[in-house]
Amino acid sequence: MATAVQKITLSSSRDIPFNKLVLSQANVRRVKAGVSIEELAEDIARRTLLQSLNVRPVLDADGAETGIFEIPAGGRRYRALELLVKQKRLAKTAPVPCVVRDPATDILAEADSLAENVLRAPLHPLDQFRAFQAMRTKGKSEEDIAAAFFIGVNVVKQRLRLTTVSEKLLDIYAEDGMSLEQLMAFAVSSDHARQEQVWTALEKSWSKEPYQIRRMLTEKAVRAADRRAVFVGLDAYETAGGIVMRDLFQHDDGGWLENVALLDSLVIEKLKAAGEAIAAEGWKWVEVAVSFPFGHTNGLRELVGAPTELTDDEQATIDSLEAEHESLETEYEKVDELPEDVDRRLGEIETALAELQNRPRSFDPGDVARAGAFVSIDADGLLSVDRGYVRPEDEPPAHEKSTNDDAGADEFSPAIAPATQQAVITVEGRPVESEEDETDALTPLPERLLIELTAHRTLALQNAVANNPNVAMTALLHKLVADSFHYASISTSGLEISLRQIAFQIQPTDLKNSASSQAIAERQHAWKSCIPRDDQQLWDWLVGLDDAHRLALLAHCVGHGVNALHEKTDRYGGGAVAAHSVQQRLKNADRLARAVGLNMVDAGWKPTVDNYLGRVPKRRILDAVREAKGERAVQLVEHLKKGEMAVEAERLLVDSGWLPEPLRLDDGVQVELSAGEAADESEELPEFLSDNEANESADSDCG
Repeated sequence: MATAVQKITLSSSRDIPFNKLVLSQANVRRVKAGVSIEELAEDIARRTLLQSLNVRPVLDADGAETGIFEIPAGGRRYRALELLVKQKRLAKTAPVPCVVRDPATDILAEADSLAENVLRAPLHPLDQFRAFQAMRTKGKSEEDIAAAFFIGVNVVKQRLRLTTVSEKLLDIYAEDGMSLEQLMAFAVSSDHARQEQVWTALEKSWSKEPYQIRRMLTEKAVRAADRRAVFVGLDAYETAGGIVMRDLFQHDDGGWLENVALLDSLVIEKLKAAGEAIAAEGWKWVEVAVSFPFGHTNGLRELVGAPTELTDDEQATIDSLEAEHESLETEYEKVDELPEDVDRRLGEIETALAELQNRPRSFDPGDVARAGAFVSIDADGLLSVDRGYVRPEDEPPAHEKSTNDDAGADEFSPAIAPATQQAVITVEGRPVESEEDETDALTPLPERLLIELTAHRTLALQNAVANNPNVAMTALLHKLVADSFHYASISTSGLEISLRQIAFQIQPTDLKNSASSQAIAERQHAWKSCIPRDDQQLWDWLVGLDDAHRLALLAHCVGHGVNALHEKTDRYGGGAVAAHSVQQRLKNADRLARAVGLNMVDAGWKPTVDNYLGRVPKRRILDAVREAKGERAVQLVEHLKKGEMAVEAERLLVDSGWLPEPLRLDDGVQVELSAGEAADESEELPEFLSDNEANESADSDCG
């Protein structure tokens, strides 16, 4: 027979006037903790009582109810109601909802008081965070939420920030899979995918410290204290759409800038504007970079200049700022920590004084016209400008120096340089170009484009030399004589005799498929199939070749060493190739090109948007169309935007034979030694060098 389930009878509830309630000595809470009585009273006044009091009737000696009820559980609520009565905000007889215990129960009042406080489950922090978020979503401000729960606004912001962590990680935290400190560390980033990647990387690790989580989440970001960030300013960065990652739970020194590419572009843009302002002073060149390497002024002559005198207004401003600074320091000298506004004002004064006192020097206009300036960012994120450096190639000729010396140290020569000139501004080593190119000055070609154009020319010249044994022999002999007789003045050649094949570190995308490249590759393959790999066999094979094939093979090998490549030079005296060496190389390459009659049009090069027209200013596009098609063609395109102009110019220049300057053959220069003249015009050379048979080319059929 089944046992009947005993039914539970709940304690009755009713409203009891406040003046009929008294505290019970059985209430176990003695120590103040949590929300204060005053704060609880304000909360009850705002939203009324949310939880009933637990009371028991007070009995007289005969066991009859006296009409008074004591409170073993709910003493803090009673104290809060009592405070509201004293403040006359609640009537003495106001009904209070109470749960009335049966006086006949055998459960002690102390047990009820203890159970109410011990058996309740505290709210999980995540539930609190989500509740705040729900209130925020429904229109409550952070200030409203803070006021409702008597906490600081920053605390609300911190708890709201925790809800931005990935739901996957919040679930792990809810199941006690991570600590609150770890969750707080994840809140530094809003990228859920990255948060989850970091947790996946760390969850099986023995160490999952919060600092490791923060470091991994911010490793690709830039600190707000970085000089680039200080230089641009957080306001400008955020206005441009940049995201700042902030840590609301510990000092983050301003946070981290997440969009590094955007920051760098803003830095370059601001530096470029500063460089243009400095260029307007009349300098010949302005180098702009975030920072320059140590020793970047080595080899440059620094102009002395003269200090710029302060105007009366500037001196008055300095005196006023210094007086204010001294007054503030005196007023707060005994204070351990300066008020925020005072500290900020002292910083503003110091910055203003530094700008007024660190004045640029003044220079002679003639010196300015041949010298330049370096523009960068200093360690504190402020603009740094070093003016007055002269490069060796810009030094005045010797006769001008002597004239200046005779004139005296305090006199300047007005004819040293042009009165006006367009400064060459380079940003991080690249010339600055105007998108619309509104000025009449023709700026140099961008260095990368120059390297790519000369890569095409180098391959074409290699192929041309390989097909002209006579010129190849002359070039080889020229270098050997220069080295053997120690003619240092001609030892730098466009030909690398060690036969180090040229590496095209920077090259156009169409170089590999050019006609010159394919011709060289085909000839290389043909010879390779015949040449023995054993050292002795190779010697014997070469001895057995006839002169025609020997010369053809020589020309092919010499061609590999031809170097007509423009190269980025070292401006600061480091280990890179010197500018003079590159200039001499190109000079010798020009002579070689004239000797073989190199024509880049025949070599297959044509101007396109990708290889030239889309990468130069409008002025150069129009000049190209004018040279190839005349002024009427220019009128057809000059009104177009640059992109459209480049496309239309490509159509106009197709099959026109037009070439940019780096690819042209200068026919105006006397050919010193051409392909057909080496033997015929060498009357004073030894007889063995005038053998006509040696001048004939041969196919690479291996003899």
